[in-house]
Amino acid sequence: MSVESVLIPFKNQQHNHESCIKSALADAEAACSKAGMRLTKIRRQVFELVWSSHAPVKAYDILAQLHQENPRAAPPTVYRALDFLLSVGLVHRIESLNAYIGCGDPSQPHIGQFLICEACGAVAEMNAQKITRLLRKQAEQLGFKTVNQLVEIRGLCPQCT
Repeated sequence: MSVESVLIPFKNQQHNHESCIKSALADAEAACSKAGMRLTKIRRQVFELVWSSHAPVKAYDILAQLHQENPRAAPPTVYRALDFLLSVGLVHRIESLNAYIGCGDPSQPHIGQFLICEACGAVAEMNAQKITRLLRKQAEQLGFKTVNQLVEIRGLCPQCT
C-alpha cells in the first residue's frame, strides 16, 4: 500500500494538530465553495468539534460541547450540521461506532477504509482504490449492486502496540 493512499495517519508525538485543523478548515471552505454551499457558524463549530481529535465523536458528545457556548443548541441542530458535512464529503460516519470523523481528502469523492484502534479509539483513514475496486467487482460477480461501501478494520494503532 502506497503512502499516497493514507489520507489520515494515526496521530503521533510529532503531530502538529493545530496545523492539521487549520488545513482541514481550509479544505472545508474550499469544498463548500466548490459545491456552492456555505460553511455557516454552526456547521463550522460542528466541523471543528469533529476534528478536535483523531478519534470518532458521537453526535451527543458534539451537542454537549456545543452547550458550553450555546445552551439552547438542540439535537436537530447537530444532526442537520452533520448531514450537511456528510453531503459535502467533509466528514465520514463510522457505522459500527455511530460516530463521525473528519475526511482526509474532501476534494475528491472516495470510499475510505478505516483502521480503528480498539485500545485508544484513534482512527486512520485510507483510500485504497484497489480494495474498493476488488470488493465492488466481487460483489458484481455475485449479482450484487453496491450502493454504499464502508470498510472498518479493528486492531491496535502504533501507539498502543
